[in-house]
Amino acid sequence: MNPLAHRPFLKMNGIGNEIVVLDLRGTGLAVRPQDARAIARGEGLAYDQLMVLGDPHQTGADAFMTIFNNDGSESASCGNGTRCVAWALTRDTDRDRLRLETSAGPLDISRNGERNFTVDMGPPRLGWRDIPLRDPVDDTRAVAVPDAPSAIQALGPFSAASMGNPHAIFWVKDVAGVDVAGLGPQLEHHPLFPARANISFAEIVSRDHIRLRVWERGAGITQACGSAACATLVCAARNGFTGRSATVSLPGGDLVITWRDDDHVLMTGDVELEFEGQFDPALFTEATV
Repeated sequence: MNPLAHRPFLKMNGIGNEIVVLDLRGTGLAVRPQDARAIARGEGLAYDQLMVLGDPHQTGADAFMTIFNNDGSESASCGNGTRCVAWALTRDTDRDRLRLETSAGPLDISRNGERNFTVDMGPPRLGWRDIPLRDPVDDTRAVAVPDAPSAIQALGPFSAASMGNPHAIFWVKDVAGVDVAGLGPQLEHHPLFPARANISFAEIVSRDHIRLRVWERGAGITQACGSAACATLVCAARNGFTGRSATVSLPGGDLVITWRDDDHVLMTGDVELEFEGQFDPALFTEATV
């Protein structure tokens, strides 16, 4: 029997970003890509990200967090999922701060209310190598997509940043009219992005308001993507479209993003617990290799 059978989990969401939280601290267990894909196929378990908690590597951290997309690939960052994990670790306690480790570095989280949290996502990475892009560019504020079909060329240049995972942001006049399902997968897998990329389409409403739709790397269209909201605010501020703080409205709800003067990006938003359960052993019958 798969060792994950009967393990308890939480099904949550962060403003519509579908999240499963699996706490494996103290067990020595790990999740394989095929396990992550199997969980995503479970009834009621379709997720954007699976947040797996393991024992911390450093003193002072609460857990090491491994993040899976629903295709079994890993991500180094998920702001909405991090807030869900923070709720799971602080519920029924009076704690208002914690630290989580990821492959991209530590994340500090503060609790503002029963279901509202702020995550310090750290500084953005803005160099083309760090994002990464295939081709050298002098300025990641405006990057052309080479050898692109006409529908992509019509979008114009994109802005690029990494928040622990790669993001490309296209600036549009009406985000509701964008064919995210058609353009997103083409761009995610474009050779310009050697690690693939999260593809965002952003409409500047005002100096402190952005509307955003996201095709998420390894997950597809999502109701919300916290790291994309962070990357978009940073790129908007760099381009002079907004100030260093704005409300980012996604289909699932709003996030408040602030790019502080010390270069750290803060993300604030709500989370919701949908249900708790245990994994049915039948989920893993085909997850053998």
